[in-house]
Amino acid sequence: MAKKPLRIGLIGYGFMGRAHSNAFAQVNHFFDLGHQVQLQAVCARNAEAVKGFADRWQYKSIETDWRKLIARDDIDVIDIATPNNLHAEMAIAAAKAGKMILCEKPLGMNGPEAEKMVAAVEKAKVANMVWYNYRRCPAVTLAKQLIDEGRLGRIFHYRAKFLQDWTISPELPQGGAGLWRLDASVSGSGVTGDLLAHCIDTALWLNGGIQEVTAMTETFIKERKHSLTGKVQKVSIDDASAFLARFNNGSLATFESTRYARGHKALYTFEINGENGSLFWDLHDLHRLQYFDHKDEGAVRGWRSIHVSDNGAHPYVGKWWVPGLQLGYEHSFVHQVADFVEGLDSGKPAGPTFRDGLATDYVTDAVLKSAGTRRWEKVKQLKNK
Repeated sequence: MAKKPLRIGLIGYGFMGRAHSNAFAQVNHFFDLGHQVQLQAVCARNAEAVKGFADRWQYKSIETDWRKLIARDDIDVIDIATPNNLHAEMAIAAAKAGKMILCEKPLGMNGPEAEKMVAAVEKAKVANMVWYNYRRCPAVTLAKQLIDEGRLGRIFHYRAKFLQDWTISPELPQGGAGLWRLDASVSGSGVTGDLLAHCIDTALWLNGGIQEVTAMTETFIKERKHSLTGKVQKVSIDDASAFLARFNNGSLATFESTRYARGHKALYTFEINGENGSLFWDLHDLHRLQYFDHKDEGAVRGWRSIHVSDNGAHPYVGKWWVPGLQLGYEHSFVHQVADFVEGLDSGKPAGPTFRDGLATDYVTDAVLKSAGTRRWEKVKQLKNK
C-alpha cells in the first residue's frame, strides 16, 4: 500500500534548515511510518542561494515569498527555520491556511506573542510542534523513562547549564544574516531565549512546571557595530543569564547560560537529584546517561555510565544500527520528525507542541523580568484548553 505523502515546505536555509532537511530526508529510511515525507519546496529571499540549497537537498521547487509557499496546495507542512521575529506571523498565517506547522525555538519573541500562535493552531486544529530536539537524544529520553518509572523517587534538585564562547570578541558585529542572535529586535533576547530555552524545555518535560524564578543577566559588551548599517549601536541582548527556580513539585533548581565561557562551544549538561537516585547528562557525551541508584550496596555503590546504544532496551536505538554503535546530534532531529509523523498516524499529537513551547516562553519572560526587578517573579502558568 502506498504511503500518504507528507509534503514539506521549509522557510529558511541556514544551520537549522540543514538540520531539518537532513531529518526529513532520512526519517523514512529508518522508521516505518504511515506517511512518506517529501522535500517539496524551500523558501528564502535570495533566489540564487535558495536554488543552490534546493539542488543540494533535492527539494522539488523554490519560493522567494513565504506567503506564496503557504498558499500552495501541494504543501502539507510548513517548517519555520527563520529568525525568531518571523515565527509568529508565519505560523499564524500557516495555521489560517490549514497547514501543519513545525517551528524553530523559541516559539515566540515572548509569551504574549506565543499565546497568539497557540490560539491560531488550536483554532485551526492543525498539528504543530516546536523544534526542542534535545528531548529526542536517546539518553535524555531514557532519563524521562527512569523518572516516570519512579526510580529517582521524590526530586530535590535540578541543575542545568549551557555554555558557549563565540561572542567574546568586541570586534564581532551584531545583526544580519549570520549574527541576528545578537540583535534583540530579531532574537527577542540573548542566551535566555536561545540557550536556556533548551534547558528549560528539557526541565519542564523531565520535572514538571516551574513556579517562580529569581534571575540575573549581564551584557558584557555594551556596544557593537551593526553589520547591516555599519553604525555602532547599543547591545540589548543578554550575554549571560543565571537564575534560581522552584518547581511546582517543590524541587529547587539552578540554571546558567553564557556565551562568554572561554573554551566551551556547546556545553549543555543537566543533573537531577532524587531521594532514591540521581541522573546526569552531557551533550558532549550525548550517548551516555550517568545514573546513581542508592539501592546498590557496598562496594558496587556508585555512579554507573549507561551507554545508550542497546537496540533492544533503549529509546529509538533499535531503528538504527547494531548494539554499541552510538548516535549523534543529527539523529535527535530525525527522531523528532518520526514522532511528529507517528502522532499524525495515531491521532495522538507528539510534544513539544506550541502549547509546550508557550510554557517555556512563560519561564523566559519571568527570568528576564526578574533580572530587571531583582526580585522573585511568578511564572505564568498554562491555562487549560
